[in-house]
Amino acid sequence: MQLNRRQLVGSIAIGSLSALVPKFVRAQVAPLTRTIPSSGQALPIVGLGSWITFNVGDDPVARHSSAEVMRAFFDCGGRMIDSSPMYGSAQEVIGYCLRKTGNAANVFATDKVWIANGDEGPEQIERTRALWGIDRFDLLQVHNLVAWEAHLDTLKAMKDEGKLRYVGITTSHGRRHDELEDIMRKHELDFVQLTYNIADRQVEDRLLPLAQEKGVAVIANRPFRRKELIHRFEEEKLPDWAGEIGAASWAQFLLKFVIAHPAVTCAIPATTRVDHVCENLESARAPLPDEEMRQRMVAYIREL
Repeated sequence: MQLNRRQLVGSIAIGSLSALVPKFVRAQVAPLTRTIPSSGQALPIVGLGSWITFNVGDDPVARHSSAEVMRAFFDCGGRMIDSSPMYGSAQEVIGYCLRKTGNAANVFATDKVWIANGDEGPEQIERTRALWGIDRFDLLQVHNLVAWEAHLDTLKAMKDEGKLRYVGITTSHGRRHDELEDIMRKHELDFVQLTYNIADRQVEDRLLPLAQEKGVAVIANRPFRRKELIHRFEEEKLPDWAGEIGAASWAQFLLKFVIAHPAVTCAIPATTRVDHVCENLESARAPLPDEEMRQRMVAYIREL
């Protein structure tokens, strides 16, 4: 049966969407995990992004909705939440949601340093930590390579002092891939974050193989290309063989393609809806497509 995101919950009222969560939990099947190469720690392969979706300011209704999304995320087995100082009020809202849901001890807290003056990085990081309301971050990343040399020094010093578990760097721009590759070859990193989805596969050529070679974990952002891919395909027929990989919707089809790549440690789709966050976590369950099936998925998309 083919479902799209609007059809997935049928006529269920928004106020009762949380009913989807107990169904997943009762199945007692945890999301699949991948190992962080530098430590051996297991991490669920689907996380939660916060760009745009958690930038809701002081709106009490929107904050309540964000908290319910976060509650469902943890109830369905999620752990990694990713944010950035670039994302407006997202960090403050995440802190509010963590307090309201009581999940500060459960989160794999992931954020970024994003400021042109490297000397101001530590102050920004401390503000970010205070907004989240946590003792320390699991992972901090240099956002979009801004002042990356100075910030990497800061993050590595924090790690050496036990104030941080993992160090990473990000880019969402293909034009920066050569620079990112050079950094990956010359510097010791725990994580890289980059854009990867079924339509944007440039990183398959060099960056993903390099991450495997160097033992660097990979966070895949924009797995739906900011909903563009879902909107593009949701009126098209989902192939009958999608059921072979457990994909009941285009969102699951697209997300399973990303997380099935062996170099990808975690994908971080963003959403404002409880049903969508549960649907995304449902994607992080077996079966996942093998390489032959992934190529079949690419070929099908090309035909549409």
